[in-house]
Amino acid sequence: MTSLKSTDLVRLGLLAWATQATQRGWHVIPLRPRDKRPAGHAAKYCPGTGRCTDGHRTPEQRATLDTELLIAAWAQQPYNVGIATGPSGLLVVDLDMLKPQEPKGTPDGVANFAALCERAGQTVPDTYRVRTARGGEHLYFTQPPGTRLHSTAGRLAKKIDTRGWGGYVVAAGSSIPEGAYAVLDDRPPAILPAWLHDALKPPQRPTQSTSVPLTTRARGYAEAALWGEVYNVANATDGTRNATLLHAARALGRLIASGDLDRSEVEQALSSAAAGNATQSQRYYDDVITRGLDWSIAHNPAGRRAA
Repeated sequence: MTSLKSTDLVRLGLLAWATQATQRGWHVIPLRPRDKRPAGHAAKYCPGTGRCTDGHRTPEQRATLDTELLIAAWAQQPYNVGIATGPSGLLVVDLDMLKPQEPKGTPDGVANFAALCERAGQTVPDTYRVRTARGGEHLYFTQPPGTRLHSTAGRLAKKIDTRGWGGYVVAAGSSIPEGAYAVLDDRPPAILPAWLHDALKPPQRPTQSTSVPLTTRARGYAEAALWGEVYNVANATDGTRNATLLHAARALGRLIASGDLDRSEVEQALSSAAAGNATQSQRYYDDVITRGLDWSIAHNPAGRRAA
């Protein structure tokens, strides 16, 4: 009788966590083994063959509920499990711990979120909850019907990010060198509280006196460009992340100037992507984004006409 190798047991265990997520209706993507980054190639390295014959697909677009596809994927590697939050109808609040170099006594994400709840006259909601590898927490919520909240970085408070459309989270059962992701509360995700939903809604676009409606094709191209650049930033290696982020901001600034994308949407998406694998402070990355967008809009003909 053939015994299973330890790597096989790990792979099967991760597959079990992946299929369990799909049973909850959550769309799964494989992440690199012992890593937080999606498996596969970035858009700029796309060969245009195989599954990309008809065009590059982002991790969010590749996320699936198909058990057979998951079995085929995890038969190859002991992938970590990722959950594409947007297609899954989720909004995950990511509460970060302090970094070793940060002053002791500084509030972490858990403390800041508790303070937010208290100011809203609420208690910390009971919901599906995961402990992250570094000791933080992921609080899972269901997005209310008809809403489409995107990921944010530091918008609610320091050490608090959110993952919605355009983002993903590392699921329970996964592990990275710093530790494992484990379920702390297995109840179904609660509906996102109204006060939290209101705090995360994007600011309203100013009404323009004259405007030309976007065509479906134009919006589709703009969204594809946005999430392609988000993927590039999220998967940029050390030493290239700043340049990749600046390039992304300048590329997307042209679509802001033309009216195809909303600036706040771009800023949130790029900021979230940079925060997912940060080596600098969030303020540093946000400054890079601002400089890149400002430059692109100022140098774009549509941006100059609107100025």
